[in-house]
Amino acid sequence: MDVVMLIVVGLLTGVTTVLFGFGGGFVAVPVVVWADGALGGDAMRVATATSALVMVVNAGFATAVTPRRVLVALRGSRTLLLLLAAGAVAGALATRFAPAGPARWAFIAYVALTLADLLLRPGFLRTATRVEEDSDAPSPLPALLGAPVGAVAAFLGVGGSVMTVPAMRRAGHTMQVATALANPLTLAIALPAAAASLGAATVPAAADAQVHLVGLVDLRAAAALLVGALPVIAVLRRRPPRIPDRAHAWAYIGLLTVVAAAMLRSA
Repeated sequence: MDVVMLIVVGLLTGVTTVLFGFGGGFVAVPVVVWADGALGGDAMRVATATSALVMVVNAGFATAVTPRRVLVALRGSRTLLLLLAAGAVAGALATRFAPAGPARWAFIAYVALTLADLLLRPGFLRTATRVEEDSDAPSPLPALLGAPVGAVAAFLGVGGSVMTVPAMRRAGHTMQVATALANPLTLAIALPAAAASLGAATVPAAADAQVHLVGLVDLRAAAALLVGALPVIAVLRRRPPRIPDRAHAWAYIGLLTVVAAAMLRSA
């Protein structure tokens, strides 16, 4: 039953990857915490590590099928990408030592603060200007913020899109373009985080809980999530739904609200 539920949730991660640029992290973390609840306090660590692997595949695939005329907006962001990756290594290593309880509440606080920012600070729900997809658009984040953003995102098992998507919205991008550009940035964070997690020591409770881990990654959960996600990404990238920009922004906020509620319920 857990596998079936994970595949169904995988379908949702595919949708969130394309429509919201999440890469699956915000959806994957709560469901893996639930699926691996037998690990007790270590479930959050395993969930963030498993989420990183899922995001590598989802964000990598979504980036590969994104039109180059959209990706050109990231031109000149090499330093940002390198610092995101460096921060992600630090964040992934920190998960090995962080207590599970505070990490879970940090995830909830992160989502709550993001929601407050999106609702209270202008520029997300309605952009003042529009940036053409092939123009020299501003970088989604100042390069110096790459390391802290990467560290926080990897520590919590998310891809950093809750910082990059609003930044690109406030730079004038539509939701469709902002969420598409979030995927390569997510990949820069998730790839080193997943590598660090796969090389980590397996949690002691895994054998007793009958959870088969490689490092801190639950490969069964990751595989089930990806089985559901990848076909959805392929279909939605080929035939993206036409969603009004403002409705798209509100849907982004709504999904974050659901994720926060799910984590509060499992806390």
